[in-house]
Amino acid sequence: MDTIDSKFRDLSVEEFDTSTLLSHANEQAIQRRYEDFLIVDVDGHHYETESFAQICDFIEDPVMRDQAKYQGFGAPGIGAGGNYQSLGGRVTRYPGRRKEKTPAGILRDLSLTRRWMDAIGIDILCLFPTPMLALGFTPRVEVEVALARAYNRWLCDTVLAHEPRIKSSLYLPMNDPEAAYKVVEEFAGRQGVVGFTVCTARHKPLYDNVYMKTYAAVEERGLPLIFHSQFGGGANDPSLNLCNRFMAAHALGFSWFNILHCTNWICNGLPERFPKLKTMWVESGLAWIPFLMQRLDNEWMMRSSEVPLLKKKPSDYMRDMFYSTQPMEMVHNTKALELTFEMINAETQLLYASDYPHWDMDLPSTIYDLPFLSETAKRNILGGNAKKLFNLEPTISQVKAQRLAARAQ
Repeated sequence: MDTIDSKFRDLSVEEFDTSTLLSHANEQAIQRRYEDFLIVDVDGHHYETESFAQICDFIEDPVMRDQAKYQGFGAPGIGAGGNYQSLGGRVTRYPGRRKEKTPAGILRDLSLTRRWMDAIGIDILCLFPTPMLALGFTPRVEVEVALARAYNRWLCDTVLAHEPRIKSSLYLPMNDPEAAYKVVEEFAGRQGVVGFTVCTARHKPLYDNVYMKTYAAVEERGLPLIFHSQFGGGANDPSLNLCNRFMAAHALGFSWFNILHCTNWICNGLPERFPKLKTMWVESGLAWIPFLMQRLDNEWMMRSSEVPLLKKKPSDYMRDMFYSTQPMEMVHNTKALELTFEMINAETQLLYASDYPHWDMDLPSTIYDLPFLSETAKRNILGGNAKKLFNLEPTISQVKAQRLAARAQ
């Protein structure tokens, strides 16, 4: 079965191989000598549903475990037919990865993740789930809790414990505040756990006091809190359900959920209540940040009495936050992008993210090739800022080590 016209690619699904698919990315890594500096990807993904049978074994409730094994727990909307995310099969890694061959005796997720990390030039990866990011909309709270706990246990035991280059900011089941708190209490300190993640595609007010002890627990441990957006899966959000094109829902959704919760985070004084808690906003691009800075500052100047906890302008709090690059809006407007970098203090606050294997992934060259960045800024964004935020021990991939050794000869 050929996935697309052979004049563009003659690699069949049966022959699919990530290293071949990413050969151009590997060429970029060699040409730009990525082995000379640390590259940390703060938002790489895997499709945990492909390991669903294994994850089910980690569900603690025996009744729910049997339900999951025999009928599944599909997240509503995500991946549903009609959203056209795979562009009618033209994104070859979507159908191809299911048949890609991996070595026997090694967890498939580990093999595939290491393969694409090495091809792109990634030294350290912060790994996130994919379909689970839509769980915030599930009407069965107990399902989000059960899957979050099972996934976190599986990830810690079978992935993070066996690969020091892979880290994770663990999923918090925020529809149950007490369960979210217990996840922090139980998993903080586990090998490879470098923070905790709130998926912002949900309709819960994240400023509610029921979450304060969870935020305090994360802050006390010196870990960052990650707000990871998602486009909402179309029908999961009434407003996005008005979009009749995937492009429209995707363009709005990923930015919208982070805009919404970041606004409420600031207006309810959370940066002042938790001054040592570092926050990062992931997978929503960058264009929304200058917009929100200006909108909130304008409102604050007229109605600051409504936000008595704030001691400075909203934009000043936003400049203290961290952001991930992907999907960085590369629209042939260098001046706008440069101004955005300036407004967010990108040299210290921006972190590289690939979002691989998603269709709109970004390579490190999206940062490395920017003409207005200094060498120091490039290295900070590609790895240095993540090293500081997540308190990472510098490491280097075996592929990069081999290149350095070859150059030394």
